[in-house]
Amino acid sequence: MLTANGKHVLIDCGMEQGKDTYENQSLPIPAGDVDAVVLTHAHIDHSGMLPALYKNGFRGEIYATPATINLCDIMLKDSAYIQESEAEWRNRRAARSGAEKYVPLYTQEDAQNTVKLMKEASYSEETEILPGISLKMTDAGHLLGSASAKFLINENGITRRVVFSGDIGNTNQPILKDPQYLSDADVVVMESTYGDRLHAAGDVDYVSDLTAILQKTFDRGGNVVIPSFAVGRTQDILYFLREIKQNNLVHGHDGFPVYMDSPLAIRATNIFDSSGSQFFDEEMNALLSQGINPINFKDLKLCVTAEESKKINFEKRPCVIISASGMCEAGRIRHHIKHNIWKENATILFVGYQSVGTLGRRILDGAKKIKLFGEEIQVNAEINTLKAKSGHADRNGLKKWVDNFDPMPSYVYIVHGEEESAISFADLLQEDGYEVKVPFSGDRFDIVTGEKIKEGSRKRAGKKKGSQAKLEVKTRDADRQLDKALAKLQNLVDSGSGWSNGIKRQLAEQIEKLIKKWE
Repeated sequence: MLTANGKHVLIDCGMEQGKDTYENQSLPIPAGDVDAVVLTHAHIDHSGMLPALYKNGFRGEIYATPATINLCDIMLKDSAYIQESEAEWRNRRAARSGAEKYVPLYTQEDAQNTVKLMKEASYSEETEILPGISLKMTDAGHLLGSASAKFLINENGITRRVVFSGDIGNTNQPILKDPQYLSDADVVVMESTYGDRLHAAGDVDYVSDLTAILQKTFDRGGNVVIPSFAVGRTQDILYFLREIKQNNLVHGHDGFPVYMDSPLAIRATNIFDSSGSQFFDEEMNALLSQGINPINFKDLKLCVTAEESKKINFEKRPCVIISASGMCEAGRIRHHIKHNIWKENATILFVGYQSVGTLGRRILDGAKKIKLFGEEIQVNAEINTLKAKSGHADRNGLKKWVDNFDPMPSYVYIVHGEEESAISFADLLQEDGYEVKVPFSGDRFDIVTGEKIKEGSRKRAGKKKGSQAKLEVKTRDADRQLDKALAKLQNLVDSGSGWSNGIKRQLAEQIEKLIKKWE
């Protein structure tokens, strides 16, 4: 939150992915007192709590690029649908147990009303968003419409240039332009997702790497299942697959089907298709000028309904299945993993970052067994990653971005990265003479003097003591055991469609007796 001239501006308002390291502090003012929001891009970890902000009283303007607004129109509604679906599922359980009713974070109506507050901020123009506060967006090269946000602030005769990086993109990516660099700032607040890591050295031939994985998996009769973020990463993979098919790079499996099983990804791909050339790199625009759609091809099959999704399981040919979510935490991908991860001929191919605590990270870290839908499943499939396929700049890319400021900013604040990554990158900058701070949740600073004016929380999340922690663990285990038993019973009932009426009546009577015993 940036405060100047008595006004409060939020830069992004996202939903945290993976587990919390430290306890997050609440917004220090009522949502209704926030005057404006500047949104750097549409990914849910940057935009996902905007409908909750609206629900709690925010009615100001949300500034974003046109492409970001179009993507948020589908992504926030999809997030709200997930919130409502989870609430419905939890409340069915609560009704059985007498537990308190669960209220979703927000609804689809909240999401729709949030999008109505969005106002275009282009890459080309500086806009005064509040008295004494002007905004200029610069292409960050991370996602369609992504931006770094530069504020020019005048307060009591003092002027400061404050830059928020947003997520900085990787270079030489398909579809999008490389990140554009800024050169003047007094204060920089920047991300550190890959602040302690480097992508593979040299140029990576994504198409050759993906071709090799497809060839190997198809030759042994298996499917390639790709958990993919619906917006950005999915379109990159389609770009590579089109080239593979166009040049017949996979041998012996002509016409192999590619299933895009994500309604959100389908809608997002349509937005990519309809976006202007100003967002795309030279290679993408060259293909478009030849009448070639770079992210569409003959054997691409779009699955919108649940029935279409289920039919993929009956595909007899080796195929590619692209589905969300990218970290395997929700959505249809969990069903496809369930149907494929136990097969030795299949490949689960990760194409994006997996946060600590997510199912995707556990699989990638070598889990031998996983639990899905109350069922324990053996991991027999090949687990692979597409080398260096990341939409984020690595440690060197982040350093190059901040080094472009001349003169050096007075202060650099490192945010938006796991603790080890943020600290590692801060150490790198300090060695080069930068004045660097790694804030905790709730820390406040005077950006003129650099002085810390309030300390936030240093309390680690999820640390409970003694019997309370033990009780919670036992309760979770008991809940999982009960869910597993219920799933087994449901599977048993579902499998009995061909049973005789006598056997069905016998099972029904036994279930009734069990219910009466526990009532």
